[in-house]
Amino acid sequence: MNTAAVSARNADGPRAGVPPRAGLVLAALLIAAVVCNINFAAATVALPAIGMSYDASQTALNLVGLGTGLGLAMSVLYFGAVADRFGRKQLLLIGMVLTIVASLLSAFAPTIEILIGARVFTGLAAGMAYPTTLSLITALWAEGPKRTSAIALWASLGGMASVAGGVVAGGVLAISSWNVAFLLSIPVAIVAIILIMTAVPSHVDESTEPVDHLGGILSTIGIAALVLGIGVVLAPGGGTVGGVLIGGAVVFIGLFLWRQRVAKNPLYDLSVARRRLFWVPALAGTIAFGSLIGAMFVGEQFMQNILGYTPLGAGAAVIPAAVGLILMAPVSARIVITSGTRGTMLVGYAFIIVAFLTMLAWREGTPYWLIGIGFFVIGAGAAFVITASSRSLTSTTPVRRVGMASATSDLQNDLGGSIMQALLGAVLAGGFATAFADVLTSSGAASSIGPDVTRALQASFASAAHVATQYPQYSDDILEAARQSLVAGSLGAYLIGAVAIVIGAVVVWFGLPSRQKEAELRESYTRADS
Repeated sequence: MNTAAVSARNADGPRAGVPPRAGLVLAALLIAAVVCNINFAAATVALPAIGMSYDASQTALNLVGLGTGLGLAMSVLYFGAVADRFGRKQLLLIGMVLTIVASLLSAFAPTIEILIGARVFTGLAAGMAYPTTLSLITALWAEGPKRTSAIALWASLGGMASVAGGVVAGGVLAISSWNVAFLLSIPVAIVAIILIMTAVPSHVDESTEPVDHLGGILSTIGIAALVLGIGVVLAPGGGTVGGVLIGGAVVFIGLFLWRQRVAKNPLYDLSVARRRLFWVPALAGTIAFGSLIGAMFVGEQFMQNILGYTPLGAGAAVIPAAVGLILMAPVSARIVITSGTRGTMLVGYAFIIVAFLTMLAWREGTPYWLIGIGFFVIGAGAAFVITASSRSLTSTTPVRRVGMASATSDLQNDLGGSIMQALLGAVLAGGFATAFADVLTSSGAASSIGPDVTRALQASFASAAHVATQYPQYSDDILEAARQSLVAGSLGAYLIGAVAIVIGAVVVWFGLPSRQKEAELRESYTRADS
């Protein structure tokens, strides 16, 4: 145990403001967060190649892209509480080690089903690591500008790593197979493990309360069922299964909330969660970050399949999103102090709605400058919302519940990303299938081909491309119909994203107080928690 570091932090506390070797500690935590985010990007960029390799349906590809976010979202609350009780550094190290194992399983998966399972396992490993990075920042840095800056850097770096990971994965795909893209996080994880072991304190203000394991299991099942249900309910033939999953999610989430009210030591403190400066920023951040992830998920497939970008080109095309995140992170950290949470979030939402309107103009032959503008603006908007949300969550929660705040901040990213990716992916899949069915009907081809071929044509762009190779005389017509159908599905997905942003902006406008009232509320929370 690094007793010197712990003693120094506990003794100096808010007077010192930062832990010993603060730069090295922050570097260790940020690199660990980068590892988790790289794994999101690798799957997204590789999806078209994976689809061709396994001849997979669009729904299966959605699940591959969704797997890491699903595993992370379903486990982050539970593992955040476990870290609070038994040691944040310890769970962070376990998560990094398991990330290496999960990456190897993903790279060498023999079937699409095993690959989906490996991606979920990757998310579970990230669920152990990712929430502890923010909770350690909150525990080690005292409330003030330095903590706000650290949180802003953490928030922006996560999104930046997702983008940069996509570029690197695209470069790997240009010279090797998609399997290698899943190995990218391993060397970074090794560096993170070394830094964590040498720089991060072993114990910092952990809770002595027992963990509500039943509550953790209920939340895990409920969130998993919700994300999976959304991911398949709009897909072709997925209505029944999706409906059952969503219904099950409602039941298990309801049981989880009941458990939190009656448990002696609840996993999730509902008295804190009911605070306006907690639940509204959490919901707003969920929608904003989810929009960023969902837009990148659909955009990667659009650029490769419609615009003809290579994997490297598609990965590089989203760099403006990272630039927007980086440039706006310090700006958002200043604005949230001077303008409050509501003002900062509304600025971010204004950026994001402009981004979706730009994406609705994307068509076959769209020039890159219009693509780049869309990604830059959505990245800039996400930076404002995520920084404001993370700051509000961590400053509204008592120190003994810091893991709950960081888990919620992570959950808004992971659950938001998973839900929006599942939702936009399902709309993409459903829109593609419907549009292709219309093409077949209008051309009269549906009656001249077998049902198996029809299903293959409607399954995904990759599946339609595979059919085109079997019928070279119709190859051009099939591929053109597939492109038109994917454009239709993409536009439907972006429209749904724009609607979600409008709803989020309304919630922020009416749900959050002015800056002065926010300061008064924060003081009342501090008095209640003391």
